[in-house]
Amino acid sequence: MGRLFGTDGVRGVAGRDLTARLAMDLSVAAARVLGEAGAFAGHRPTAVVGRDPRASGEFLEAAVVAGLAEAGVDVLRLGVLPTPAVAYLTHTLDADLGVMLSASHNPAPDNGIKFFDRSGYKLPDEIEDRIEARLGEDWDRPTGAAVGRVRDAHGAVEQYVAHLLSTLPASLDGLRVVVDCAHGAASTVAPEALRRAGAEVFTIGTAPDGLNINEGCGSTHLEALRAEVVSRGADAGIAHDGDADRCLAVTASGEVVDGDQIMAILATELREAGRLAKDTVVATVMSNLGFKLAMRDAGIETVQTAVGDRYVLEAMKEGGYTFGGEQSGHVIMLDHATTGDGVLTGLHLLATMARRGRPLDELAKVMHRLPQVLINVRDVDKARAKSSPALAAAIREAERELGDSGRVLIRPSGTEPMVRVMVEAAAEEQAQRIAERLAEVVKIECSA
Repeated sequence: MGRLFGTDGVRGVAGRDLTARLAMDLSVAAARVLGEAGAFAGHRPTAVVGRDPRASGEFLEAAVVAGLAEAGVDVLRLGVLPTPAVAYLTHTLDADLGVMLSASHNPAPDNGIKFFDRSGYKLPDEIEDRIEARLGEDWDRPTGAAVGRVRDAHGAVEQYVAHLLSTLPASLDGLRVVVDCAHGAASTVAPEALRRAGAEVFTIGTAPDGLNINEGCGSTHLEALRAEVVSRGADAGIAHDGDADRCLAVTASGEVVDGDQIMAILATELREAGRLAKDTVVATVMSNLGFKLAMRDAGIETVQTAVGDRYVLEAMKEGGYTFGGEQSGHVIMLDHATTGDGVLTGLHLLATMARRGRPLDELAKVMHRLPQVLINVRDVDKARAKSSPALAAAIREAERELGDSGRVLIRPSGTEPMVRVMVEAAAEEQAQRIAERLAEVVKIECSA
């Protein structure tokens, strides 16, 4: 059996892989492990619990709350809020533990559980492993006054929005913005924050019904946003995923601005303002080669990590850096947040437009994106991708063909049963041809 925790908590199909029993057991184990580690020393422990609008989040929230209360932890239910809001409120409300129920950009049947420590950071691998090892153990349950109490939070949305607005270097007065909230956790927060920052706001994907999250909208489906921006004559569009830890953007003409370009814009802005720690940005191996070249030209060093915002964050904390992220739109601004925050990112991107008085398409020219082709090969044995001699030989051949003008990255997904094949090249046709060739090898060599 593989490790239960992936790169972003525990995920699976709710009711089949991620059951109420598992959610309760994980919560009990987390409370016990953190308690034994001294996280609750000298006081009665408190946890905050938030979720995105998935229908399954309702029963999973009940299970998590029950497990925590059974373990003697008082629980404050935050309701539907973005993942970064839960991280922020864990620290701000002086809770000992934060829990978020979401499967981010995944479809509605999926769900997930992620834990935050009292500072609002995701738990390290070592703590997650200890939690997993304690699942289902016999233990002495609290009784009477020692059991946890449960209450609902009031004013959580307002507290989070006020925090977001307090970070802005400029108002958004005069900007016309379309925001797509993926029928997810930011459906209330993002439009409210944008309006209060001064923008004229148009919305799509802001009517969650528990089943439509990420369905044809949000950061993984930008077609609707692109069309709406053009038809409205808006200055820009902002897209979030289901739990709003991602942000992608669209220019006035409908062109996509990805996470690499957003990071390039914000990193150069921070450096010019003298607020980019050590003149360094942290990015993953999936970032376009053009991003690294643009940062070099701007006098900014790039530190690369494995894919996953948790690894970006680890490198940032270890190196004393304050800015980093992923091409997918996870952008971490450690001066203001402890995790990727899509609403925060969108606000700062728009504030840069407003402050400089330049349209988004001009700002995005800070980097030239090399043609990049990504093919997701689904329903394969991810472990075989690391051990197949035939695949290794195919990769070497592709790298010889590309030389210094491109690169190849074969990566098993950390959250889904697939292998990602990424190829960058000087020409789109070459990148597509090589990626298709490698994807076919993956299908043959790694078939489940």
